[in-house]
Amino acid sequence: MLLRSPPRRLHLLRPHHLRVLSNAAAALATPPPAPTEWTEAPVSAVRAATPDASLFHVSLDLSSHPSLLASHLAAGQFLPFRLPSAPYPIFLAISSPPPASSALPKSFDFLVKRLPGTPSARLCDLCPGDLVGVGGSVVGRGFEVGRISDAREVLVFATGSGISPIRSLIESGFGENENIDVSLFYGARNLQRMAYQERFDDWESRGIKIVPVLSRPDDQWTGQRGYVQNAFSRTKKVVNPSSMGAILCGHKQMSEEITRALVADGMSIDKILTNF
Repeated sequence: MLLRSPPRRLHLLRPHHLRVLSNAAAALATPPPAPTEWTEAPVSAVRAATPDASLFHVSLDLSSHPSLLASHLAAGQFLPFRLPSAPYPIFLAISSPPPASSALPKSFDFLVKRLPGTPSARLCDLCPGDLVGVGGSVVGRGFEVGRISDAREVLVFATGSGISPIRSLIESGFGENENIDVSLFYGARNLQRMAYQERFDDWESRGIKIVPVLSRPDDQWTGQRGYVQNAFSRTKKVVNPSSMGAILCGHKQMSEEITRALVADGMSIDKILTNF
């Protein structure tokens, strides 16, 4: 399901005192621990991930770092970066799936929001072959999907670059069990800022129902409008909270409002997963 606009032409963590913002712009309670070991890895690919170039695909060649590759155990984990002239490390959610077998991948993929003047923008401006400092292992627990292993329906909510670890989750096989009904509410400003549209057909073939939600669409858009939490309230109510789970990654307000709504409908807070 590749979404197309009408004829008109066409998530980052950083410790800062006690406040940390994720790659998906969600607020965290505490920063992840800074790595004690660092290494260097070459950038293997950098390209725009959206038509307006607000998001970038960045890949790192980690073929010389098998232990680092092997430390990626769960979708939703982060890799620390240390970029030249940056006063602090940044932590980016890995968008590629963790290895499913003993055969390790050769790289990690990331979806990076290009905010001018930030370390993430510097990362997007690098070229293949440029070296970057990275932690010796990934950090974070990722999405603890074992907590919703008995769910028969799972609601997934993502906004902006928060779709990055959700890609990792989907492409690691989550939702392919025919006994689970998975719906993804994915919000962006417009189609020009919506990443991974080229993957939607594959995701739907894996059993994921995708509900794109645009907050500022053009007049040709016929899908859901507004914010993800509004679209959810219009289209879905929790019928049997004991057999449901939820996964959230994105803006703080979205996460807070969705969580309140699900808890009010009877869902246990333990069944609502984030990757921090």
